[in-house]
Amino acid sequence: MSTVTTASQREHRVTARSLGARKGREPFSMLTAYDFTFARLFDQAGIDVLLVGDSVGNTAQGLETTLPVTLDEMVYHCRLVSRAATRALVIGDMPFGSYQVSPEDAVRSAIRLVKEGGVAAVKLEGGVASRAAIERIVAAEIPVMGHVGLTPQSVHRMGGYRVQGRGEAGRQRVLADARAVEAAGAFAVVLEGMPAELAREITAALSIPTVGIGAGAACDGQVLVLHDLLGLSDWTPSFAKGYAGLGALASQAARAFADEVAQRKFPAREHEYR
Repeated sequence: MSTVTTASQREHRVTARSLGARKGREPFSMLTAYDFTFARLFDQAGIDVLLVGDSVGNTAQGLETTLPVTLDEMVYHCRLVSRAATRALVIGDMPFGSYQVSPEDAVRSAIRLVKEGGVAAVKLEGGVASRAAIERIVAAEIPVMGHVGLTPQSVHRMGGYRVQGRGEAGRQRVLADARAVEAAGAFAVVLEGMPAELAREITAALSIPTVGIGAGAACDGQVLVLHDLLGLSDWTPSFAKGYAGLGALASQAARAFADEVAQRKFPAREHEYR
């Protein structure tokens, strides 16, 4: 399959700018992707945004948190996904440690994701605390998607993956974070793990699109992790929905293969070279 992008495809590519124009008018879809195969399938299916998430640590590396994921690993996975996408906007997650030390570190990391990973935008977590990093990356002409509420890289501070924004103090903190992301120049912001009413309030208050995950239906877009979508995980969060049961099918196929090998039914004569 050719990965060359034609002029027609470029005209119909989803961009940070085109997503902004859809706010309040046309909801958009976002899925995580970590390799060429799934990125190609999702792109052909019409998914608007492919997020190369640092959730690769949980889904593909078997880690309990996203914290050990490195920038080199993210560059590698971004490159695989970017090769496959001809329409979708590809966004690369900035892993823990790649933007927290200084705005200069942040822009260097973002440049690597664009130059080496081939992404068209980056995503980073945090609101008020990340404002300087977002501003510096945007100044380098790289679109930034923010991420507030339940931020997985803050798992130790939060004491686990807990819903954020409950109570007036929590509401004000998350709202301030979302406003800081917008003020810093981000083109969109993920709202994760918060009461639906708070996400509705933030979506109405901001001029940039919001993307919900465990944040209700009022957001401008919705994102799911591919393993939850396809039923590849042992457990699906309550806010997610499985649209297929590929995990069970894969197990059945592997068991059938093992049985046929044990019984010398595979390979059959039609699978042999002559």
